[in-house]
Amino acid sequence: MSDSQQPAQIPVTVLTGFLGAGKTTLLRHILQAEHGLKIAVIENEFSDTPIDGQLLGDAPAQVVTLSNGCVCCTINNDLERSLYLLLEQRDSGEIAFDRLVIECTGLADPAPVAQTFFVDETLRERYLLDGIITLVDAANADRHLQEAIAQAQVGFGDRILVSKRDLVSAEQYQALAERLQRINRRAELHPVDHGVIDLGRLLDVRGFNLNADVGLRPLQPLRPVTASDDRIRTLVLRSDKALSIERLSEFMDDLLQWHGNSLLRYKGVLNIEGEERRLVFQGVLRLYGFDWDTPWGEDARESVIVFIGDNLPEEQIRQGFEAITGVAP
Repeated sequence: MSDSQQPAQIPVTVLTGFLGAGKTTLLRHILQAEHGLKIAVIENEFSDTPIDGQLLGDAPAQVVTLSNGCVCCTINNDLERSLYLLLEQRDSGEIAFDRLVIECTGLADPAPVAQTFFVDETLRERYLLDGIITLVDAANADRHLQEAIAQAQVGFGDRILVSKRDLVSAEQYQALAERLQRINRRAELHPVDHGVIDLGRLLDVRGFNLNADVGLRPLQPLRPVTASDDRIRTLVLRSDKALSIERLSEFMDDLLQWHGNSLLRYKGVLNIEGEERRLVFQGVLRLYGFDWDTPWGEDARESVIVFIGDNLPEEQIRQGFEAITGVAP
């Protein structure tokens, strides 16, 4: 197929969150809302409450078109197979959809799902990972967030939706919001009521686009950090000095070598010596990409790198970054 005939990339939204947080309720809202979109849903068959269990049956990978034109597909721990199956049926005209939503099980790590869209060349060309949406159950968050996987789900998120807000006090909700923002400063935080939310907050997030928006959200005044803080947290590095691209590369290569598996999400907008354009990069674990963005123009030149990591040696990383922020000889 020539480049001119290559189909447009299909935006993909990954829906994650701990058991009982309301993913299936949200999915029903997405499928039933008056949006005029043809949305395909890939749902792990081990989900607590399938979207339409009597339709989907027990086949390891089966596609069913619903009455409103949306498409559901069950999977049996083989995401790539389902992605290719949907492409084949779409290309042959058997089904039609223009967006894809993937629901992860409550205990699933979002990392392998996200990596799928970067490792496989065909899937990378045909699908565009748009954003990871994480649901958090306000009533059970303290218990759930004791689990590292639940913290990782929050850390990976581009949007964090808090369900069951009506079951906690205003003070409890505020404390939870602070905690979630400590874990992930990049993500927007929104309450969701019985799965109902403006779909504009969930679609076209562009969370994996290479651009100069690092996505840092303003924080409310936070209580002092204690020894019991979560293992997954946001680390922000800043410098108003131009960076040597060689020294920066050494810093990042060393960081990825020693801590690549602990870097859940990271993004940077960098001021490079002798270059009028911003250098932007982002990554998931050890997979990352970078590109030159728009010129700085009249904007103040400041390098900002945001890491969301698991038990990162923050002081050691800060010292390593400070060591490269001087002008190279």
